[in-house]
Amino acid sequence: MIRISRPNEPDILLDRGATAAQELCAAFDSGFELPAFDRSIYAHPTVKEALRQAQHGKCAFCESFVLHIAYGDVEHFRPKAGYRQKATDPLRKPGYFWLAYAWENLLFVCQLCNQRFKRNHFPLRNGRRRARPQTRDISNEEPLFVDPSRLDPADYIGFREEAALPVNGCREGKLTIEALGLDRDELRENRRRRLEDLENLRDLCIYLRTKVATAPTPGLTERVRIYEHRLRAKMADSAEYAAMARAFLSGVL
Repeated sequence: MIRISRPNEPDILLDRGATAAQELCAAFDSGFELPAFDRSIYAHPTVKEALRQAQHGKCAFCESFVLHIAYGDVEHFRPKAGYRQKATDPLRKPGYFWLAYAWENLLFVCQLCNQRFKRNHFPLRNGRRRARPQTRDISNEEPLFVDPSRLDPADYIGFREEAALPVNGCREGKLTIEALGLDRDELRENRRRRLEDLENLRDLCIYLRTKVATAPTPGLTERVRIYEHRLRAKMADSAEYAAMARAFLSGVL
């Protein structure tokens, strides 16, 4: 997981999304049943594409290239219909219905992270401080899931080779890894394959640097530059599993 920079909000959320959110709030305040959530708004192609581009085609949670294996979901960070403080708790309603069309609450994720793991789970450090649907004020909440569009995940989640670990054992990192399946076997296997490439490139760079230090030639110097460039590319925001690569290559470049 890496930090995500959101682009400008798509027009459909500013227009139809704002109207739909007002209708939801008005229905709740009047004691009526909430209208159905309109997926054609929050998951509109312009919304999905804006998120996909901002995230370089990667799942906001696991950093896998989504479109290589699936279509991907537009996920609500705070669940819109109902929530669970613990994964085993019964579903509590209503959820964060007023954020159903909120740009800051949407992420592009793979189906596995979304449908198998996160689902309606949204734990807070103190569940009694959860926003009330009457006031709809989330400012006092302290989510235990790391929001990559608001926080730098590197402050909470680190790596030992391909294994994701909470930084200094922090609760946010631990729960995010466990609840979102960020250390699941399939994911570790994919990371391990990337890590083997990183190890080979790193070792080659180190070897060539020693050669340049003792017997520099223009050809050797250029090869070092090329391989260092390849390593930097593995750490770029657009690279799959960039967070793992950054942790592994820390101090090398």
